Amino acid sequence: MTSNVPLNELGEFLKKRRSELRPRTVGLPESDRPRRVAGLRREEVAQLANISTDYYTRLEQGRMQASAPVLDVLARVLHLDDDERGYLFQLAGKTTTRTRRPSRQKVQPQLQRVLDDLTATPAVVQGRRGDILAWNALAAALVTDFSRIPEKQRNYPRIQFTEPAMRTLYADWETSAQISVAQLRMEAAKYPEDPRLIELVGELSLRDKQFARWWGEHHVASRTVGTKTLNHPVVGELVLDWDTLTANTDPDQHLTVWTAAPGSPTHERLRILASWAADQHLPASPPAT
Repeated sequence: MTSNVPLNELGEFLKKRRSELRPRTVGLPESDRPRRVAGLRREEVAQLANISTDYYTRLEQGRMQASAPVLDVLARVLHLDDDERGYLFQLAGKTTTRTRRPSRQKVQPQLQRVLDDLTATPAVVQGRRGDILAWNALAAALVTDFSRIPEKQRNYPRIQFTEPAMRTLYADWETSAQISVAQLRMEAAKYPEDPRLIELVGELSLRDKQFARWWGEHHVASRTVGTKTLNHPVVGELVLDWDTLTANTDPDQHLTVWTAAPGSPTHERLRILASWAADQHLPASPPAT
């Protein structure tokens, strides 16, 4: 029996995106009369996409598949960005398919050596769902001692929402947490029936109202690059650039590194933090086997 989970998710995604669009944004006239629904109506989306209202309604209700050309038109009509467009196609099964459950992820010894050699640069390897697969000592000093967290709970989104210290560590915790939720949404499109992902989303939705609200908004994002500001309890303010590299051996493994411009205050504070971490004997991840 085929699961309708992706189709239902696709319908919810379409509804959320049209609810956020103003008629004038897509070139439709607005009146002074209150609208019965937030954003665009179904018939307005259908009109802009040049499809029947019945066809579009069935898409939102998860009762039919959409063709790639129709998805492409809907992405333009709903003003989806590249991440959102990719997510839409994944939900419709037009870009990736999954025929078996993902196997347990392991970091290759070569990648572990890269981590260990980055003594002045915090770095972690994240897998599916944002699981923390490996890290170096400076990452433990920067974020948290990952070794004290049970392996099954060693997940970055989970840590962000359940560790109280994370809310003071991040200068803008809400934005960072929203990005984590959006990245998790992208994962859910690739592996909609992953039991650990379903369990994680259920747990966090029950524990945190903000997570539940943001999850329901259906925003998506890829792991790319960015800048974050941390208020570290040992060295103070750190303004860090982060970049993400994908492992060739496993495209679901991502190496994230945090760096600062040479000569900047943050660069100097990272050196101080590295010295402090060495004195504290904070453990990196165990060697890959």
